[in-house]
Amino acid sequence: MDVNELINQLITPVGQVALVMALAELFKRCGCDNKYIPIVDVVLGLISGLGVFCLMLHYSVIESVILGLAIGLSACGLFSGVKNITQDVNKGDENNG
Repeated sequence: MDVNELINQLITPVGQVALVMALAELFKRCGCDNKYIPIVDVVLGLISGLGVFCLMLHYSVIESVILGLAIGLSACGLFSGVKNITQDVNKGDENNG
């Protein structure tokens, strides 16, 4: 496996997930309802996947769509996981205080 291939398949999507999460947080702070954040994540993931993998790295459209969906769903799951953990921590603080 080539180093560039490793970067394209492992490191690039991690940065894209972080970017999608940051943009979704921006949407949330601009007044977008929390129930629409998963849709925003998936749409931004698709846009990111098509933009980076299809246009810049010359993957096929199908591969780019699949990778974009994976990026969007990963951002959504990571957001939900962090949200659940912070809610649990806050509940623990309330019980201790």
